Amino acid sequence: MNQPQLEPTPLPDALQGQPIERVLRDGVEYVVLGTAHVSRSSVEAVEALLASEPFDAVAVELCDSRAQSMRNPEAFKQMDLFQVIRQGKAGMVAASLVLSTFQKRLADQYGIEPGAEMKAAMDGAAQRSLPLWLIDREVGTTLKRAWHSVGFWQRFGLLGGLLASVFERAEVEESEIEKLKQGDLMESAFSEFANSSAPLFRSLISERDAFMAARLREEAGRTPSTEPRRVLVVIGAGHLKGLCELLRSGQDDPAAQVRELARTPAKSRWPKWIALGLVLAVFAAIAYAFHRSPALGSQALLYWVLLTGGFSAIGALLAGGHPLSILAAFIAGPIKPFRPGIPSGGISAMVEAWARRPRVADFETLRDDIGHWSGWWRNRVARTLLNFFLVCLGTIIGEYSAGIHIFKSLL
Repeated sequence: MNQPQLEPTPLPDALQGQPIERVLRDGVEYVVLGTAHVSRSSVEAVEALLASEPFDAVAVELCDSRAQSMRNPEAFKQMDLFQVIRQGKAGMVAASLVLSTFQKRLADQYGIEPGAEMKAAMDGAAQRSLPLWLIDREVGTTLKRAWHSVGFWQRFGLLGGLLASVFERAEVEESEIEKLKQGDLMESAFSEFANSSAPLFRSLISERDAFMAARLREEAGRTPSTEPRRVLVVIGAGHLKGLCELLRSGQDDPAAQVRELARTPAKSRWPKWIALGLVLAVFAAIAYAFHRSPALGSQALLYWVLLTGGFSAIGALLAGGHPLSILAAFIAGPIKPFRPGIPSGGISAMVEAWARRPRVADFETLRDDIGHWSGWWRNRVARTLLNFFLVCLGTIIGEYSAGIHIFKSLL
């Protein structure tokens, strides 16, 4: 049943003009503060709310992995590149780094750490011995669902937008960041985003609104009490309206809703079937070439080895790879169909990480280095990731080129 919104209490000066909503649901009052993740006033607003009002718990727009990275910002220095590549997580790691670099670029303009208001909320909860609720969906799950929500060609636009956000050098006025909290500019930007890519908007925004609203109800349900309870909820301003509406009106079982929205989408099978079909067709063509003539078959096989291996090696070369990783790429490219578990880029990248082991300094400067084109080749961690992607791309180009040449030789 919908319940009335509580009238706001008088606010301290630091909270004047801040986007705050109060929602009463199932005997719990949620005081929801919308923030900009790189805003000084957002930090002050969190601190002012904790100082001026009593709370029984604090909820933040963080998942466990992001909370851990804030508590221990040095943890990524212990990242095992071999495991990242072997487990197929290179793409997710690269995307997370790009997103954090974009946020860091904005934050550096104003001398404030990204997500400082979330850290202030966590610190305030710890100082007051209050339970901390991490209510956001895991960032890796969100990225995967966003990636799978759009079509093949839209993914290129998504990648281009990510890269552009990193290398864009124009500064953003702090006044513009503050305006995002008024609601109109934020909602307008999201509306345009939704019109151009509704599935992407749903994955990045709407689903997380629903997830966080369900997580709040789930956490509140774990500690039933007849006494009134109050929870401070600190979220990005873009989620304020959607979360509050769902928190007031949602009737679904919160635990079931959390499980459904936390599910990682199954990978699409048709790209693999197309790739497998191409390889089988090429191998059938090579076999037919041998049937027609040993010389013609040898020529077709040579096309396959030189083109798949050559383009793979060119990918490693463009990434500034070590000679051994270039050699590994040349060897891995032609035999990719016989070891589908690890891509050619994975083999070359692991050799690169072994031949040029990342130094502590590479991890310390990683987020700064990938914000510049040259940094991807200068930093050993970034260069290993770049090696992975360029070798995989080179192998794909080589396979199609080899197929074209082989079929032409049979005509």
